[in-house]
Amino acid sequence: MRIGAVFPQLEIGSDPAVVRSWAETVEQSGYTHVVAYDHVLGADPANRPGWTGYTDKSLFHEVFVLFGYLAAITTQVELVTGVVILPQRQTALVAKQAAEVDVLSGGRLRLGVGIGWNPVEYDALGVPFKQRGAKLEEQVDLLRKLWADPVISYDGKYHRFEEAGLNPLPGRRIPIWFGGGAEAVLRRTGEIGDGWMPQSGPTDEARAAVERIREYAVQAGRDPAEIGIEARLTLGRVPESEWPAFAAGWRELGATHLDVNTMGMGLTSPGDHAAVLRDVLPTLT
Repeated sequence: MRIGAVFPQLEIGSDPAVVRSWAETVEQSGYTHVVAYDHVLGADPANRPGWTGYTDKSLFHEVFVLFGYLAAITTQVELVTGVVILPQRQTALVAKQAAEVDVLSGGRLRLGVGIGWNPVEYDALGVPFKQRGAKLEEQVDLLRKLWADPVISYDGKYHRFEEAGLNPLPGRRIPIWFGGGAEAVLRRTGEIGDGWMPQSGPTDEARAAVERIREYAVQAGRDPAEIGIEARLTLGRVPESEWPAFAAGWRELGATHLDVNTMGMGLTSPGDHAAVLRDVLPTLT
């Protein structure tokens, strides 16, 4: 099981030297990949009673720009979006940005995608919120076609164009993984995904979800063994004594990857995040 580090978006700040130091420590410590969350806009909760989730005070580095920076700093770690809110973005632009990151990193990008939960963000970006699930599946199809051929034409429900293509191409099919736990996500993963990104513990419900993905894969004529599973251990939500068992539980369920998240632990500096990640890795392997 490959173990990666979650980029502490909300707590690392905007100093590029700090971001660089964190990334170098993570890679030198032996983590196999870095995972970064994605949000373009945060809502001001002042006039939204009961608002929960990220706000305008939540600092988010833009994932593709961040990964362009990390591509130059690191040499081995895989760069993983966890997840890009794909339906609120222009598909051809995502294809271009992802291809560029993959080229500049030497083939180290993995694209985790999802539909998101924030209608405020969709409204601000001029994208219909209710159509996001259907649009996502077409986007994945289009991304893969754009990465595969120098020139394509496309006639779908949400995208139409003739004889256009990306340059440079990534030289491979960038892996696309799905985040979320709804039945539609499990179906989508089994039918067309390269992997699944759950956020729960290794519970009976998680086991059932893994089995559902495998069933959908078989129905689609795919080999379930080719679909990865990437769990997330949020250290601040799991007692320290249970961290090794959490990793072992997901390993037993067939997880191929595990992410370690240090946000929400009350750490006082970005250096503390890197130190915790360095110290916890040997207990999870």
